Amino acid sequence: MADDVWQRDEVESPCVRICVVHPEARICTGCLRSVDEITRWSKMTAAERREIIAALPDRAGLLTRRRGGRAGRLGRG
Repeated sequence: MADDVWQRDEVESPCVRICVVHPEARICTGCLRSVDEITRWSKMTAAERREIIAALPDRAGLLTRRRGGRAGRLGRG
């Protein structure tokens, strides 16, 4: 079997298997995609996927660290 059979010309998913949607930002804390983007990913064109992947680093700032317990009550979060 030739190796070229297993090569695909698709943009890979940025999923890192940490699938938790941030309650305020409404994006996945693992891959930084929106729920809509995750849902539509398999139907998107390669160009659409590349555009989203290029935008992901800028989304990291949307996630705020949530702190509870004593540190949160004292405003050190």
